[in-house]
Amino acid sequence: MSQTSPTSEPQTFTAAMVQMRTGLLPEASLEQGRHLIREAALAGADYVLTPEVSNMMQLNRTALFEHLRPEEDDLSLKAYRALAAELKIYVHIGSLAVLANLERAANRSFLIGPDGNVLASYDKIHMFDIDLPNGESYRESANYQPGETAVISDLPWGRIGLTICYDVRFPALYRALAESGASFLTVPSAFTQKTGEAHWHTLLRARAIETGCFVFAAAQGGVHENKRATYGHSLIIDPWGVVLAEATGIEPGFILAKIDPAKVTEARKTVPSLQHGRRFSVSDPKSGPDYLHLVRQAT
Repeated sequence: MSQTSPTSEPQTFTAAMVQMRTGLLPEASLEQGRHLIREAALAGADYVLTPEVSNMMQLNRTALFEHLRPEEDDLSLKAYRALAAELKIYVHIGSLAVLANLERAANRSFLIGPDGNVLASYDKIHMFDIDLPNGESYRESANYQPGETAVISDLPWGRIGLTICYDVRFPALYRALAESGASFLTVPSAFTQKTGEAHWHTLLRARAIETGCFVFAAAQGGVHENKRATYGHSLIIDPWGVVLAEATGIEPGFILAKIDPAKVTEARKTVPSLQHGRRFSVSDPKSGPDYLHLVRQAT
């Protein structure tokens, strides 16, 4: 694993995005995830990200809560912690469905260090509650409790900001993470086929360009046991918006890319938009000529 001294520029490292097709039960999903993480590590990955809900994709509330466990008792998390310690790499589980309380689950991301310790966790802030034109309907808030705190953590190569899937449609979160020092932004996802075809590449490239960050997006892909179809096409994008690696399709597997943190500095020097953000007001004529909505960018 590439390391850096306090006086040197961060060195390059290899990032891997694991693409999965999570099933209904945690045991089979864990077997799939561990196999792909091992393969990515053998290929040279220093950091591996898995998709959203890597342990199970349940639409039925009763079945979901039957298999949910609190974080401290979750067998998938314990297994992934042991795997990170065995492989001596950073294993980032995009998210697991874990029990938050008797009424709600948490859609929680876990960044695990090479010693097997959890370095950071993040609960998905924005709930996917939508009705699509093709008749698909999702109410994530019916089962999941939204998070309230943005999370950033440290890697040997720079700071990393944690987000999950639907968060990608809320750019203020990503600007806040970048302004807090993030060089890498993670978007583990389970995008639907329809929204993925329309928006996946555009949204992720935009978040990279706006912030001057690398974007790591591991995705679910294919038709799952619960009959939901996800888009796949896991991506690694550089701070200029260039796609460095893409899973071309929906099949489980992994992609790799060499990450040079110096490109973050280069992109932000070329277009220093993070330094140029200003507070501004919006005049709303419907509320009268003297009424102003205060709009504030993340600081």
